Amino acid sequence: MSEPKSPTPTPGDTYKGWLFKWTNYIKGYQRRWFVLSNGLLSYYRTQAEMGHTCRGTINLATANIAVEDSCNFVISNGGAQTYHLKASSEVERQRWITALELAKAKAVHMQADGSSRNMEVQSTLRTLGCKVEDLCTCNDLITKHGTALQRSLSELEGLSIQGPMGDKIKQVTERATLFRITSNAMINACRDFLGLAQTHSKRWQKALQAERDQRVRLEETLEQLAKQHNHLERAFRGATVLPSSFTLWSSGSSDSGKGDASDEDDENEFFDAMEDPSSLTSNPESPQSLELEPVRQRRTRVPDKPNYSLNLWSIMKNCIGKELSKIPMPVNFNEPLSMLQRLSEDLEYYELLDKAAKCQSSLEQLCYVAAFTVSSYSTTVHRTGKPFNPLLGETYELDRLKECGYRSLCEQVSHHPPAAAHHAVSDRGWTLRQEISLASKFRGKYLSIMPLGSIQCLFEKSNNHYSWKKVTTTVHNIIVGKLWIDQSGEIDVVNHQTGDRCHLKFAPYSYFSRDVARKVTGVVTDKDGKAHFVLSGTWDEKMEFSRVMQSSKGENGTEGKQRTVYQTLKSKEIWKKNPLPEGADTMYYFSCLALTLNELEEGVAPTDSRQRPDQRLMEAGRWDEANAEKQRLEEKQRTVRRERAAAAEAEGAQHIDNYEALWFKKIDDPVSGESLHVYKGGYWDAKEEGSWDMCPDIF
Repeated sequence: MSEPKSPTPTPGDTYKGWLFKWTNYIKGYQRRWFVLSNGLLSYYRTQAEMGHTCRGTINLATANIAVEDSCNFVISNGGAQTYHLKASSEVERQRWITALELAKAKAVHMQADGSSRNMEVQSTLRTLGCKVEDLCTCNDLITKHGTALQRSLSELEGLSIQGPMGDKIKQVTERATLFRITSNAMINACRDFLGLAQTHSKRWQKALQAERDQRVRLEETLEQLAKQHNHLERAFRGATVLPSSFTLWSSGSSDSGKGDASDEDDENEFFDAMEDPSSLTSNPESPQSLELEPVRQRRTRVPDKPNYSLNLWSIMKNCIGKELSKIPMPVNFNEPLSMLQRLSEDLEYYELLDKAAKCQSSLEQLCYVAAFTVSSYSTTVHRTGKPFNPLLGETYELDRLKECGYRSLCEQVSHHPPAAAHHAVSDRGWTLRQEISLASKFRGKYLSIMPLGSIQCLFEKSNNHYSWKKVTTTVHNIIVGKLWIDQSGEIDVVNHQTGDRCHLKFAPYSYFSRDVARKVTGVVTDKDGKAHFVLSGTWDEKMEFSRVMQSSKGENGTEGKQRTVYQTLKSKEIWKKNPLPEGADTMYYFSCLALTLNELEEGVAPTDSRQRPDQRLMEAGRWDEANAEKQRLEEKQRTVRRERAAAAEAEGAQHIDNYEALWFKKIDDPVSGESLHVYKGGYWDAKEEGSWDMCPDIF
């Protein structure tokens, strides 16, 4: 929208006009009416707002003005206020820069004049104090010499001298008496003046300091008025209250690269109105919380890991090239969790999916989903213990509906190859499902674990359907040295609804690499391949993302491929790893969530991993008993499998092992085109009724 050209500003003018101000990553630059007056730059949504609603003000006396390009410039006061502005043309930008620089110079000059006046007052007070001290000294001298003179004259008067000399002495004595009276009067006046000067000097200093403090407070109050008025305006309109777990994604937050959040809140309502509890159904398959119940206090410790020495190489030296699931391993190398529980640990940072569900932009949503995929590896950095292989039909539920708004169910749906299905649903509007089968090889020096299958995330509001796979996990120093874990490979997180894609690269560790260890990079592109966001960080610490403003081809990389150079805005943290609990090094390096996963709970299925006896014995530190119980369970599973195969063969079945999962069914997903087990329902109904007759006896 074109605007009439503004005249070239002159010193002392009030300058007004339209500029585009950066608000946030979703809205971008928005048109605002700016007013420059008396050294203050203020802005409004429209010209009509000038009489009642100022959206923000910045004092130019302490501001820094920087030109970015032909139309863009930035004004910052070095604190929380930063305005990224764009003019309609280079000429218009220069007019504003000129006006701003003139106003800043004038404001600085006025501030300097104020400081000069303050210095002048202080100098006058110091001079006055010196003069008062001089008067005190003169007062003392007059008193001293006047007393001596009076004494001398009294002595002369006492002498018996006749004639003219006597008359002269008498005259001098009278004059000296008059001088003494006058001097005493002056001394008393000086003493009164001295007292008044000392009293008022302190009052003047206090008054001056009070005026200075009041001016600072008024400036701060002026800057806050716009924010307070805007919040009151939104409250009057009955705006929805943000949930405590939701942080508004705005470039105006304190750690953001652009803008300030004083006035843009009502343009960033990415949340939905809270649903009326009376409208919620009572279907147990739909997670909800109708009653306020006290949240359960979960445990914060597990028994310390016993210090048993065992030579791993003595067990694995004959297993080179074999599948890990076929290697008989004692519990000494395990951690007291099953693979199903480790799979549930992917929900450690469920808040990322909560935030993704609130995004209006699919590209922004993809950033949060990508960060969620990376976060699932953060718990593995020190976890060198092997999880228990689940028995066929083993399940694990993780019900965090009251605390976190989600609950999930895992089931071991196949034994050869071992495969687990996972289904999690949240009342925040997302569903996560995955089927993971592990292929692993022992290579002598290291152990490679290649997860097969896919993970899918569905969002109810937008119908966006994402899928991705996991990278390879490598356990190093099997033969000698301290075990350590690395993640390497590439992931494509695909939105099948829009065609958006995030390509993530997990860089393998290299002793000769200059890059930071455990580095992850990613690029979010739309269906046409245009980059919109880049992500960077490490899978064991944090991830950041930034919006792409421009991309260009750079120099050739190490493999001869031409690199793409992205010009981005300042990066923002999207995920950060939670600190480990105190004493984690003696508790298998479990996170706070992992510490609670094997805690006994009432009402779970008899096939739940919490009920597994060898795992419970191992957690209690009774490893010899746990090894014996592990062998019993594995032999029982083999016996059941032989009986099932014999029954199938007797019936003439084509497939010897015709096992079917209890809570999941296998489908061909029409969206992703993949074959996987999905939750078919019934588990939470059975738990509600306390009816587990359909569950097999696996323990």
